[in-house]
Amino acid sequence: MKHIARKRFGQHFLIDGGIIDAIVRAIDPRPGQRMVEIGPGLAALTQPLVERLGHLTVIELDRDLAQRLRGHGQLTVIESDVLNVDFALVNATWSATNSIANAGAGSVPQAKLRVVGNLPYNISTPILFHLLAAVDVIEDQHFMLQKEVIDRMVAEPSTSAYGRLSVMLQWRYAMENVLFVPPQSFDPPPRVDSAVVRMLPLSQPPLLDVALLSELVQVAFSQRRKLLRHTLGRWLADKGFGGHFDVQRRAEEVAVADYVALAQQMPTAT
Repeated sequence: MKHIARKRFGQHFLIDGGIIDAIVRAIDPRPGQRMVEIGPGLAALTQPLVERLGHLTVIELDRDLAQRLRGHGQLTVIESDVLNVDFALVNATWSATNSIANAGAGSVPQAKLRVVGNLPYNISTPILFHLLAAVDVIEDQHFMLQKEVIDRMVAEPSTSAYGRLSVMLQWRYAMENVLFVPPQSFDPPPRVDSAVVRMLPLSQPPLLDVALLSELVQVAFSQRRKLLRHTLGRWLADKGFGGHFDVQRRAEEVAVADYVALAQQMPTAT
C-alpha cells in the first residue's frame, strides 16, 4: 500500500535518484561507522547508506513507517520524536550486534556518531539545538533542510540572514552548504527550495557557558533593528558586567567571536 505523506509530520519524500547519489557521496559512509538517520521515511536514502555501512540506526516518528523499517535486517529502529532521543545514550549503548555485523566488513572502531537526515522543516531549528546539546558525541552531521534555514546557519555578520541561529551554531561548528535540491526532487514537492548542509563540530571549541551565550544572543537579537544599548546594554548592566563591549552597534554587526568573547568575560554567578 502506498504511504501517504502526513502534513503533521512535515513529510516530503526524496525521489530524485541523482540527488540521492549526490547526498550519499557528500556523506561518504564507510563500513562500520556509527551512523544515525533522522526521518528515514520510505528509505530512499536509508538503503544506499546501509549498503555501505553494514548497519544503520534510524529514528522514525511515523508508526506505520517504523513498522515497515523493522522488516529490514540491517536497521535498528528507534520509534520516537527525535527531540526525545538521547544521542549520548544512543552512542553509549551502540549494540554488540552492530559491532559483530560490521566486523567482517573491515570496520574500524569509532567513538562518535555520524548523524544524517531529511529533517522535517517545521521543527528543523529545535532539532539543530537538540543536537547541539549532544555535540560531544557527534563526529559530523549532514542534513537536508529548507535552503533559507541553511542560509541563516552559514550567514556572515552584517547580512539580513545573520541572526541567533548563525551565532549559536557557528561558535561550535564549521558549516557549509554542499548541495542545492529543487522542490521537484520530492513527493509531494515542498513550496520552498532545499539544500544539504555539512556540519563539523570544532575540535577545539571555545570554553564558555552555553546557556549564558544563548541568553546573551537571544537578548541581542530580540530587537535587531535597534542599537544594542537598548537591549544588550541594559542586560549587561543588570548582570553587573564591568568590561567593555561596544553597544553602539546592531546585533547583526557583531561577529560570532565577539559574542563568544563577551560570554567568556561575564561574571560567574556565585
